[in-house]
Amino acid sequence: MKEFYICDCSRLENQTITSLFVVAVKQVKSKKSGELYLSLTLADRSGQLQANMWDNVNDTISAFDQDDFVKVKGVIHKYNGRWQLTIHKMRRLGEAEIDYADYLPKTSKDVEQLWQTLCGYIDTLENPWLKELLQQFLADEAIVSAYKTAPAAKTLHHAFVGGLLDHVVSLFTVCDLAARNYPQVNRDLLLSGAFLHDIGKLHELAYQRSITYTTKGQLLGHMIIELGMLHEKIAHVPGFPDELKILLEHMIISHHGQYEFGSPKLPMFPEALMLHYLDDLDSKMESMRAQFEREADLDSAWTSYNPSLARPLLNTRKFLEKGLAASRVVEPPKPAVAAVSQTAISSVEPAEQENCDPRQAAAESEHAAETEATDEHSAPAQAGPAAATPGAEQPEDSAFAALQRKFESHKVTAAGDKNH
Repeated sequence: MKEFYICDCSRLENQTITSLFVVAVKQVKSKKSGELYLSLTLADRSGQLQANMWDNVNDTISAFDQDDFVKVKGVIHKYNGRWQLTIHKMRRLGEAEIDYADYLPKTSKDVEQLWQTLCGYIDTLENPWLKELLQQFLADEAIVSAYKTAPAAKTLHHAFVGGLLDHVVSLFTVCDLAARNYPQVNRDLLLSGAFLHDIGKLHELAYQRSITYTTKGQLLGHMIIELGMLHEKIAHVPGFPDELKILLEHMIISHHGQYEFGSPKLPMFPEALMLHYLDDLDSKMESMRAQFEREADLDSAWTSYNPSLARPLLNTRKFLEKGLAASRVVEPPKPAVAAVSQTAISSVEPAEQENCDPRQAAAESEHAAETEATDEHSAPAQAGPAAATPGAEQPEDSAFAALQRKFESHKVTAAGDKNH
């Protein structure tokens, strides 16, 4: 029974642990002295961990291979801000000791709920040909079972059991929103492309022990596999329009967007272009989320280098929390009030008042009068008889009296009463 998971490193720093892992990467390297050591990437369902075995490795090197399950004893520690395991002992596990559910990461979301959401989107399609085509896929039990469990990639994004379904449902959501904003986009075609664009991953990737490529995946790639799957299902929809077929084919082979990223063609119509950019966006946002989660225990707001994005990342939540704590801000500043205070009005110099627009002066006078009336009604009784009497004269040097004199001197008339 596995008790320690990689996500538990922070509570066991500098302690000796004994646990079970799958070997995601195995490398034999040389020290400066020429002696060999083992450099491993160990994995379980909570993440991956760099591990090194420095001593007594000769008997261990040939005792296991990559993708084998191993039992390891060693010390958890930090190196350059990242968790590592220094291995003292290790051995290969027997088949009876393996519980596969301990090793492959899974989506944290409800898979059946995700599937219902996906089917709900497909039910909204209005094009009868596209709707019937996708329902042919949904009627294939082998495809449905694989679609619910397949990862979306080996390492770059959604690299976990259920990752493909998670990715496509997220992509459906943003495609649906984007199609509302761009009425020239055919929503049914866009959603159909989103459903099909990575469906070849069902056969490109294997994920029984760790996520890796199948021989078919290595030789053909998921785009070529998808074209074959598409043609097979179209054959079950008599009369399927050739125009729709070629558009779907183009969306499949162009969704990576660039020649250097594996697309034999660039996106050449709106739905193909939108699929590429939204697919790329969803992939990159998941890559960022996963890295922030993996490095949640690091003190720095900056992450380590992200290979898929080719840069380190700034965790804005950590960055803002640390900044606010350092500045000792109790609460955010309140917005300035747009109203003009009596003090500000009374501070206007006579020369400035003479240059005022009469209509502006009238508006300010009316606003001031309303403010005075409000203040009179809300003033406490003990404020004095002058404050309580609406007809009481204001002092000669008050802002209200100054505005009244300005108003009367300009003889402002309503716009409708002017002679044209």
